[in-house]
Amino acid sequence: MIRAKLWFRCAAMHDPVTPMVVQPALIGWEAKKRRVDLTIERAFSGEELVRRMKGWVTVDPAKAIEIVNRFGRLKVLDDRELVVELESRASES
Repeated sequence: MIRAKLWFRCAAMHDPVTPMVVQPALIGWEAKKRRVDLTIERAFSGEELVRRMKGWVTVDPAKAIEIVNRFGRLKVLDDRELVVELESRASES
């Protein structure tokens, strides 16, 4: 298994950047006739994290996901870091 950090070019400063999960998404509900005190904390998937970069980086996130998926898969490692996960060439033979 090969893992590599995925870098993008910042649209504002034009330097290399990579998205990091600082805090998982917190999802809650609102009801019209009752109070709902339930919240769910959920981590982002790799593709979801990249899609949220639209406008912040110089590449179209959907196109980046399409290209990465040809060779491997996007994964959030340790609920924090975005990496590309590839099968090693040795395991292909």
